[in-house]
Amino acid sequence: MRLLVADDHDLVRETIVAFLQNEGFEEVLQASNLEAALSLVATSGCFDLALIDYDMPGMNGLEGLKKMMLANDGRPVALMSGAATPQIAEQALAMGASGYVPKTLSSKSMVAAARFMVAGETFAPMSLMKREIPKNEMQLSPREVDVLRGICDGKSNKEIARDCELQEVTVKLHVKTMSRKLGAKNRTHAAMIARDRKLL
Repeated sequence: MRLLVADDHDLVRETIVAFLQNEGFEEVLQASNLEAALSLVATSGCFDLALIDYDMPGMNGLEGLKKMMLANDGRPVALMSGAATPQIAEQALAMGASGYVPKTLSSKSMVAAARFMVAGETFAPMSLMKREIPKNEMQLSPREVDVLRGICDGKSNKEIARDCELQEVTVKLHVKTMSRKLGAKNRTHAAMIARDRKLL
């Protein structure tokens, strides 16, 4: 699994790289600006996930995101930032970014987000998801619906992972995000909400 971390702050970049490597990501390359990041993609091939800083040299706002998404040939690209507004984050997601990753995330959350995005899902912090959502429109992703269906069938995370051809850690992330969207306290509560509101 190959990841790219691009950020012009050496300490931030090297810390994130260390976190990812310690968690078992086989190859994590790094760049300090957009030009260097694009060059790495051109010379070494596409990455399973590219994490790029919104404020680093060469980005020119979200134009840099577009360039990286094009260069990485449709594979996951996520925007990192310590100060981007929710509007910028939402624009990035609307453009097709695989996620918006605040630099304020804990190391464990950063690694979990990376795994989530490598698995093909979209990551965004809860602060971007606090807008009121109608009860009949919970905006669950198709994969979250699959996981919710498995929970309603009384299956364990391991069984759901096998049925959906996912890693168990990915299923756990889906359970967590899906429960938050539903306002559920736990998986049993999520199943009750799904039945009460006829979500499946």
